[in-house]
Amino acid sequence: MAGKPPQSDPVQDAPQVAGPKHAAAGLPAVGHSLRMAQQQMGVKRTALTLLRVNQKDGFDCPGCAWPEPEHRHTAEFCENGAKAVAEEATLRRVTPDFFAAHPVADLATRSGYWLGQQGRLTQPMYLAEGAERYEAVPWERAFDIIAEELTGLASPDEALFYTSGRTSNEAAFLYQLFAREFGTNNLPDCSNMCHESSGSALNETIGIGKGSVLLEDLYKADLIIVAGQNPGTNHPRMLSALEKAKAGGAKIITVNPLPEAGMERFKNPQTPQGMFKGAALTDLFLQIRIGGDQALFRLLNKLILDTEGAVDATFVDEHTHGYEEFAEAARAADWDETLTATGLTRAEIDEALRMVLASERTIVCWAMGLTQHKHSVPTIREVVNFLLLRGNIGRPGAGVCPVRGHSNVQGDRTMGIFERPAPAFLDALEKEFGFAPPRGHGYDVVRAIRAMRDDKAKVFFAMGGNFVSASPDTEVTEAAMRRARLTVHVSTKLNRSHAVTGARALILPTLGRTERDLQGSGEQFVTVEDSMGMVHASRGRLEPASEHLLSEPAIVARLARRVLGDESRTPWEEFEKDYATVRDRIARVIPGFEDFNARVADPNGFALPHAPRDERRFPTATGKANFTAAPVEFPKLPKGRLLLQTLRSHDQYNTTIYGLDDRYRGIKNGRRVVLVNPEDARELGLADGSYTDLVGEWKDGVERRAPGFRVVHYPTARGCAAAYYPETNVLVPLDATADTSNTPASKSVVVRLEQSAAN
Repeated sequence: MAGKPPQSDPVQDAPQVAGPKHAAAGLPAVGHSLRMAQQQMGVKRTALTLLRVNQKDGFDCPGCAWPEPEHRHTAEFCENGAKAVAEEATLRRVTPDFFAAHPVADLATRSGYWLGQQGRLTQPMYLAEGAERYEAVPWERAFDIIAEELTGLASPDEALFYTSGRTSNEAAFLYQLFAREFGTNNLPDCSNMCHESSGSALNETIGIGKGSVLLEDLYKADLIIVAGQNPGTNHPRMLSALEKAKAGGAKIITVNPLPEAGMERFKNPQTPQGMFKGAALTDLFLQIRIGGDQALFRLLNKLILDTEGAVDATFVDEHTHGYEEFAEAARAADWDETLTATGLTRAEIDEALRMVLASERTIVCWAMGLTQHKHSVPTIREVVNFLLLRGNIGRPGAGVCPVRGHSNVQGDRTMGIFERPAPAFLDALEKEFGFAPPRGHGYDVVRAIRAMRDDKAKVFFAMGGNFVSASPDTEVTEAAMRRARLTVHVSTKLNRSHAVTGARALILPTLGRTERDLQGSGEQFVTVEDSMGMVHASRGRLEPASEHLLSEPAIVARLARRVLGDESRTPWEEFEKDYATVRDRIARVIPGFEDFNARVADPNGFALPHAPRDERRFPTATGKANFTAAPVEFPKLPKGRLLLQTLRSHDQYNTTIYGLDDRYRGIKNGRRVVLVNPEDARELGLADGSYTDLVGEWKDGVERRAPGFRVVHYPTARGCAAAYYPETNVLVPLDATADTSNTPASKSVVVRLEQSAAN
């Protein structure tokens, strides 16, 4: 029997702390998954639903974007995948009666955990200007309100169309099509806050902003470097792939400021031996200081250059550009500077070099630990330099592997969710649909917040996500949202963004991945693209949570008909009735999707073309893979300060909080904790268990404060600290972003720790 949602917010002022774990998954993960799933879905629904996750005839997990193997287990999901499914397939419901009992002012005082635990949204809800509560409205009235605001704008560029990474390919394609036919490229998305730095660096260096490996490549690698990533929490099924790679002889180097249980030992719950004993994964742990990765890879490149015969000269001569300038910069790398930047020892770097030189096939995987710094783009370029030197792009078992977060975030970008679209894409849209799309660049996330703050944008429409909690500089973001004329959120569940509204607000409830999608032509399926460029179908099986739900493609199609009217030549009604017609248009607009409907009928899906991987052809400006030479950067800390990285707990996926524990790090019943190296804590006079305020320091002189965090002595790198987001997003300045990509620098925030009133 499913449990009821909490009536009040749980008290989090006294978290319990134990030591960190040294292994991930196993029996505890199985038990935790089933317990949380049963609380949300009940026993029977749990069994029926979880057995369909990531199956060839089932639905794609709404969690991470890690790919599925060709041969799948009966239980092809991880602990956090089970939590994500349970939250969506929950039996709990948020009805109009709930909103009648909870005015917006009350919702605004609630935690994200409490809001999410209330259950699935069931009807369109409208907050009128000056009203205290949301009230139910018919869908047609909701579309009328949006159309009234959009058509009343002085310019289409006063509208913002945000996208979350859960949105399907079909919905994303229709969404960007509507926005551009309306007249704007203002299509900020969650990529702007995570892997934009990866795309920026990879487009420049190899000509495509995606990873160059398939899942099978991991099994063929000699060496896998996992940098700035915590797979045990953020992509748990990746641990199975690393385990298989290890069994095949691969070595693994982990580069991270924190030791993470999943990279120490993985207890695979799919096998008896794995369940109880597990497999050690990391062969060498480089506990790097935050932001020191560029310096590390630059020095490794110098040492490769200094080793006779280590460079793949044939590959460099035939396939690369800019080698001489790069080599000159790399040879100037300084040992002392590198040791300062990284906090590593000479012996550790020498051992890493030995492993690199012993490998003929090397893969580098990374996530937010590399992408959310001021110097993230040159850091990732340096990773590419490292791989190019030894010919490790474009051959089996080698390449770049940025591990994406949300389940279709890569697919959304492929479908055209991008504020700076390529001219060729716009040309294809114009040819196919017969209208002239706008050519000027639109707003990304940071620029969108500034536009609302400065009254340059007046309507905010979000296709999924929790924009307020995901964005930096919380107070600035919330103030900007409140300046909007209208805020609209297409959502499955309540979140913080529904309580931080414009003058008017709408919540539009939508189908989830787990649910059956019936349209005019019959039952529909959607498609997604995983982190390695594989496209496959996703079919929900559950009955919808409410008869009032619309699918995301239906919402876009109906809104487009209402806003664009009879002047639009786009067959929106046809698209709503039959998603196959959407895929036919995608096939004619986006390269790699030719014969889309026939190819996606293959239960395994299909791989999108990737010129560097498939042909060793690099579609860059030079026609070759580009070496780059940038000055080495790393954060400099004033005395008495720490460098804070924001991160997730294990009971969390992006901004969705499943629970209040972080099992692998030994934290229970609380999220306002700050992890500090014991030696740093002693120097700062911070006892374990004391309470501190985190105060951000940045060049604008604005005080940004996150109060009341319990100090936890923890084995972080010296000079570094860690705390959970979104609670610490308040400390990330809106204008503190990565060069080139404009991604918020959430992994390198200078803070001072002041005694809290909680003491």
